[in-house]
Amino acid sequence: MSVLVVGLSHRTAPVALLERVSLSGDALVKLLHDVQQDDCVAEVMAVSTCNRVEVYAEVDRFHAAVTAVSERLSIHSGVPLEQLSNHLYVHYEDRAVEHLFSVGSGLDSMVLGEGQILGQVRSALKLAQEQGTLGPTLNELVQQSLRVGKRSHTETGIDRAGASLVGVGLTLAERVLGPIQGKRALVVGAGSMSALSAATLQRAGVTDIVVVNRTHDRAVRLAQTVGGRAAEFGDLARELAEADLVISCTGATDVVVTADMVTAREIFLLDLALPHDVDPAVRRLPGVTLVDLESMQDDGIDAETDDGGRAEAVAAVRGIVAEEVAAYLSAERAARVTPTVVALRSKAADVVEAELGRLTARLPELDGRARDEVTQTIRRVVDKLLHEPTVRVKQLAESPAGDHYAEALRELFNLDPKVPRAVGSIEKVDMDTGKEVGR
Repeated sequence: MSVLVVGLSHRTAPVALLERVSLSGDALVKLLHDVQQDDCVAEVMAVSTCNRVEVYAEVDRFHAAVTAVSERLSIHSGVPLEQLSNHLYVHYEDRAVEHLFSVGSGLDSMVLGEGQILGQVRSALKLAQEQGTLGPTLNELVQQSLRVGKRSHTETGIDRAGASLVGVGLTLAERVLGPIQGKRALVVGAGSMSALSAATLQRAGVTDIVVVNRTHDRAVRLAQTVGGRAAEFGDLARELAEADLVISCTGATDVVVTADMVTAREIFLLDLALPHDVDPAVRRLPGVTLVDLESMQDDGIDAETDDGGRAEAVAAVRGIVAEEVAAYLSAERAARVTPTVVALRSKAADVVEAELGRLTARLPELDGRARDEVTQTIRRVVDKLLHEPTVRVKQLAESPAGDHYAEALRELFNLDPKVPRAVGSIEKVDMDTGKEVGR
């Protein structure tokens, strides 16, 4: 089994297409189960955000799995496969691991180094766990990617090197409105991105913050965290008329802010939703400025220029990713040979027991003390003979061609190919005896 990634992101597809492919709720759940039903897929997880849609799967056949995942993405998004294929990327085995670790570290984000992706990957992991589409391989890989992402943000300046989408939006807002301190800000939505938006506004010195959400209680709770006030969703048009700066990210499937809600005057709207919250037609209104994910993409805000030590931070994170990928792959290759080593020791133990049984039959007069001494001697001899090759094969297995050593071991000792696979499904195995323990 190997890990496969099939996806598209802001780097390979326009926002309009990402908007069509992005899935959430029941649609995302259906995609997970549909992909897993394919006979070449064992495990599956999907990351679907405002600037990426990726399916991670453990598969046993590369080409068949790529076809299966691509077709499911097309079916569930409604985007024809021939149109979708032009924007898809595929990563497999080592490259899939490197990609996920880079994603978790913020190296592949629209805004370099943004920390939102860690929460998004964590949510994807939780959903797959709840739906039963995740197994030990992807679970360990994704958990490790979260640890790598946290390490990257802790040990480097990648957080400072790339501002969040909200921070970039506020910078653009100040170009239009001037200093935003003293301005009235309206936050539409009460999810994680809206909470980040409200907190960023507060840190920027905005004291007049209004939160509007379909579920009023959530709007109240968010407003209280930033010393603002909550308004009813039905009052959205009135609040828009009084706001200078609007940030919207509701997760709704339809437009929330329509053109007829917005008055022609100086107002800045930041639409961070996918699909769009704000009707693009508002751009035609005098004085109205609308910035959304598509315009941010067109402006190339993810360019890796050297301002603010960005190049140094990127280099540091890439070094961490490379180190962690090497460690993960080394451990994973070593784990692959473990079932073969256990199967070998198990076979040796069976041979010892058979020979001891034959000895007992031939020398029934052998007293218990002598029989115990002979038993221990034979077992020590076998253990010593097997120790060096089993230790060595585990060391060699950490190399890129490590699987070949396990293969050679199975061939040399005529191990049943089914035995290592059976042993591999056991949660815990005593490496000395080859017996299952702890279950």
